[in-house]
Amino acid sequence: MSDQEQQPHRSGFASFVGRPNAGKSTLTNALVGSKVAITSDKPQTTRSAIRGIVHRPDGQLVLVDTPGLHRPRTLLGERLNDLVMTTWAEVDVVAVCFPSNEKIGPGDRFIVTELAKVRRTTKIAVATKTDLAEPERIGQHLLDIQALGADLGFEWQEIVPVSAKSGDQVSLLSDLLVGLLPEGPPLYPEGELTDSPEETLVAELVREAALDGVRDELPHSIAVVVEEMGLRPDRPADKPLLDIHANLYVERDSQKGIVIGHKGARLRQVGTRARTQIEALLGTPVYLDLHVKIAKDWQRDPRQLRKLGF
Repeated sequence: MSDQEQQPHRSGFASFVGRPNAGKSTLTNALVGSKVAITSDKPQTTRSAIRGIVHRPDGQLVLVDTPGLHRPRTLLGERLNDLVMTTWAEVDVVAVCFPSNEKIGPGDRFIVTELAKVRRTTKIAVATKTDLAEPERIGQHLLDIQALGADLGFEWQEIVPVSAKSGDQVSLLSDLLVGLLPEGPPLYPEGELTDSPEETLVAELVREAALDGVRDELPHSIAVVVEEMGLRPDRPADKPLLDIHANLYVERDSQKGIVIGHKGARLRQVGTRARTQIEALLGTPVYLDLHVKIAKDWQRDPRQLRKLGF
C-alpha cells in the first residue's frame, strides 16, 4: 500500500484575507490553476466571496476569496467588512496575506487584531509577492509577521513565503493548507472549479476589464449587473453563441464619460477584453452587449445596494 492510499482524504474551507491589493485573488487563481477571481492593480477589486476549488488526490480545498478588510467609509464598505468577519468564523483555516515588497503597516495590524478575536479558526500567514522583494527583505518580513502575531497574543500555525506570479512555493502552500483541513469526502464534484453562478463570474470579468487603466477614483464606483444571459435560439448546436446583456453602473455623469471614452472607444476595449476572458472561462463564443448607466451615490444608498446585489 502506498503512502498516498494510507493518507485519509481531507476537505474543507480556507479563506485568504489581507488589506486591499495584498495578492489574495492572484493566489486563489494560482492554487486553483484557473481564473476564478478577478485581479486588478486597483485595491478593493473583490466584492463577493468567490470560492475556488482545488482538487487533489489527497484532499479538496475550497478557497473563499473575500474582499480586502478596511476601515469602512460607506455602507458598502461596512457590508463588505461584515462579509469578511462572517467568513472567518465559518472556515477551517484563515490565511493572512502580507505583501513582501511592503512593510507591515496599520492596515495589517487592524486585520490581525480583528482576526485574533476569532478563537477557533486555524491561522497561518502568507508572505505574498516574494518575486518583488530581495531575500534579506523577505527574511526580515517573516520575522516582522511572527512578531505581529506574538504582539497580539497568538502564534501563527505556519508562515509561508510565496509568489503566485512565478509559482514559487504555491504547491507547498497547497500541501500545508490541505494538511490543516479535517478528514472528509470531497465537497464538490471533480472538475468543478468554483461554485459561483456563471452570471457572477461574467459580471466580475466585465468589471475587471472596466477597471483596467482607469483613474483611481473609479474602482469603488463601478458595479456590473448581468441583465440577461442565454444561448441564441436560432443557432445550430455545433455553432452556439451566448448572448450577454450587462449594465455597468457608475455614480456620476463624469464617471460615465470616463468608462465610455472618446466616441465609445474605451467601452469597446472593455467589451473586447471582457469577451475574450468570458469565452475562455465558459468555452463558448460570446456576443457581449454593454451599457453604462448612472446609479447616483449607490454605495451609500441601501435601496440601490440591494438592487446591485450587495
